[in-house]
Amino acid sequence: MEWTGEPIVVVGIGADGWAGLGEAAREVVGQAEVVFGSARQLALIPDDRAERVRWPSPLIPALAGLLAAHHDSKVCVLASGDPMFYGIGVTLAKLVGPRALRVFPQPSSAALACARLGWGLAETPVVSAVGRPVETILPELADRRRILLLSADQRTPGELADLLSRNGFGRSVLTVAEQLGGPAERMESGTAHTWTRPPGDPLNIVAVECVADPGATRLTRLPGLPDGVYAGDGQLTKAEVRALSIAALAPAPGELLWDVGGGSGTIAIEWCRTHPACRAITFERSEPRRRQITDNAAALGVPGITVLGEVLTELSGREVDRPAAIFLGGGLTQPDLFEKCWARLASGGRLVANAVTAESEACLLAWAGEYGGALRRFQIYRAEPLGGFTTWRPHLPVTQWTVVKGDPDDLARER
Repeated sequence: MEWTGEPIVVVGIGADGWAGLGEAAREVVGQAEVVFGSARQLALIPDDRAERVRWPSPLIPALAGLLAAHHDSKVCVLASGDPMFYGIGVTLAKLVGPRALRVFPQPSSAALACARLGWGLAETPVVSAVGRPVETILPELADRRRILLLSADQRTPGELADLLSRNGFGRSVLTVAEQLGGPAERMESGTAHTWTRPPGDPLNIVAVECVADPGATRLTRLPGLPDGVYAGDGQLTKAEVRALSIAALAPAPGELLWDVGGGSGTIAIEWCRTHPACRAITFERSEPRRRQITDNAAALGVPGITVLGEVLTELSGREVDRPAAIFLGGGLTQPDLFEKCWARLASGGRLVANAVTAESEACLLAWAGEYGGALRRFQIYRAEPLGGFTTWRPHLPVTQWTVVKGDPDDLARER
């Protein structure tokens, strides 16, 4: 929205309340004609003549209307700690633009937690469970790693302890830090698999010192996770081919993938695990497989994947965000499937298609002849027992086509 009023003042306020604010922050709060914030935040500032407006729930759909209703007033927005650290300041900057804001930050809960623990903030990943499932932390787990989790409420620490215990990190040490920087500050530690602490203060952050259980399956952000971590009917891209396919798709932070023919969701899931900002939409015609994709995505820490039905039906019936990359893992011989997907791929986007049948391989040869790109074939063998000996069992050979979509004018000139 276009903001035509005076700059919106965004003031971070910590658990120490009014006493913790600097002189400049106090002054702008005192000059405000309307102050927005949560009930807890509003209670931290002195009574004055300013109108106080509590945030509704849900906030985001109502935010533009609330601001528009007060565009002639001096507006102040209260935030917890640093407004630009997983805070309302980020949302406001996207809505009205950074030039419409004056931000007065306080130390974030992450900064305060690291100060108490003696951890390096720049070296400590921070994961938010506010508005997100706690499973989002799973891709960050690694033995001896330190992680901070921003809690949604007082139940988050117990949910985290249970999650870690079920995923091979039950020996990890959790430290719950409540009301950091305020008079009610409290910190308490324990081990995930023996966690019995009852829910405490809703304003908390959890520090995790990861300790992997003996024999726990090693799951990193790199593609090629073991096939056995995926539940379902066995319809999946095998680990070796998956690693090669993700490498060819070349994910970058913030990019969107279309995974066509999702199966068990392996490509979309491992694309999203490469970076927290990566997104994916997977298309799968089978309803049972759509359910298994959703379950696998949650179990592997990327529950935000969008799961849709058959691709041509979905594209004809709704607006779908334009992808930076497309993986065609099935349906290559279906009329118009490639053409429809190619038309939606952004200029400079990558398309990777895998074929295991002669008919689908013929499609790849034809498309490569028209659009260019690179063709390659791999044959994977795995060692298996044969009596008292070992033999090599071949998987189906895979033909892969990789192509980058050029500028439309360049393509026209080439043809």
